[in-house]
Amino acid sequence: MTSSIGQGPKLPTKRASRHRQRASTGGLASARLEQLAFLHEFARLATQARNWDELMRTIVDRTTIALGVEVCSFYVLDRDGEHLTLAATNGLDREQVGRVQLAMGEGITGRVAESREAISTPDVTTDPHFSWVRGFDIQELHGMLSMPLVWNDRVVGVLNVQTAAVREFAPEEMTFLGTIAALLAGVVEKGRMQAEAEAQLDRLSQLDAARAELLAVVTHELRTPLAVVRAYVDLLSDTAVARADPADRDLVETWREGATDQVTRLDRLVDSILATVRGEGLTGLRREPFDVVGAINNTVGTLALLLRTRPVRWEAPDHAMVARGDEARFRQVLEHLLDNEAKYAPPERAVSIGVWRVGDEIQVYITDDGPGVPIEDWTAVFEPYVRVDQARSRGSGIGLFAARRLMEAMGGRVWIEKNGFGGSRFIVALPAA
Repeated sequence: MTSSIGQGPKLPTKRASRHRQRASTGGLASARLEQLAFLHEFARLATQARNWDELMRTIVDRTTIALGVEVCSFYVLDRDGEHLTLAATNGLDREQVGRVQLAMGEGITGRVAESREAISTPDVTTDPHFSWVRGFDIQELHGMLSMPLVWNDRVVGVLNVQTAAVREFAPEEMTFLGTIAALLAGVVEKGRMQAEAEAQLDRLSQLDAARAELLAVVTHELRTPLAVVRAYVDLLSDTAVARADPADRDLVETWREGATDQVTRLDRLVDSILATVRGEGLTGLRREPFDVVGAINNTVGTLALLLRTRPVRWEAPDHAMVARGDEARFRQVLEHLLDNEAKYAPPERAVSIGVWRVGDEIQVYITDDGPGVPIEDWTAVFEPYVRVDQARSRGSGIGLFAARRLMEAMGGRVWIEKNGFGGSRFIVALPAA
């Protein structure tokens, strides 16, 4: 029997094989666990990014660590689907973010987006498909691995990793970057949609602020000329009364009252516009009992001059009909509707006004003897800037929209229905008090 001095015992061949296999399996499992932990942390950081820029920085920085590379760049596909724009990079010129663009199919990045397949390039300096971008590729890089980001069967971007040395990326590295890309695709798209929504909201806020400032300036400046007009109306009336025959003085006083009422009406409109600009809007409308019949009487009297070419059929009930709302704003709604009749009703045709109670509502109708509003436009006419009759229209298309907003703010409603004579009629309704 012989012995081997200085040598350890030898394992049988099968046992040694199993030992190596367990060691290999254990190493692979450990590596997988590390990757899973990394992906979990990656996903946590990406989903907790506070804005688009932070999300982009997280992607390129964490991907650089994950793949052990020097540079990572991320391109997003524009909404037109034709160009890829640099959204983030590290190790290269960050000033080019948002400026560098590649067409679909251009360079390795464009080919990856077009084919939706990853491309591994050991040395881009020898690859004819690589597209050098002047002012961006400021250092010489060689190895490159590009991976598409696909979400809901749609490419949203391309993730590139690059190395200073020539490098052949292993299959497991490509698989790992593919997993990162799949993880990030939805996060990127949703983050982008949020960023676009925030940008749109910011633009709308700026427009709204500019509109409010303009309205505030314009309405404030209207006060002085209105005060001057009121003064001139008084002067003209005083002169007319002094020179008029005694029999005509009452008529002159009536005209003065009518003109003064309209100036007062403009003052109220200026006040309501300023209230809207200040943020009070339509929230400050009263919901108090008032006599609808009296409100109609006053409105018809105020607009008598405007409706002078048309017979007005209005027989006031001999009893009050009390509704709950803001009387001044309700009269404003009636003014919008009667002004609408003055503009669009056929010439010389009568305008009819009526009021009744239906259930728990007080309803007022306004109609004329014409063909009315076409039924297909009954909803559209209450939208802003809509004018059914463009040929004869002299309005801005805002009156009926304002009427609807005012009625809703008072807890009421306004609509159009058939009038029973081949035309249509407007109905405004408020809760009965």
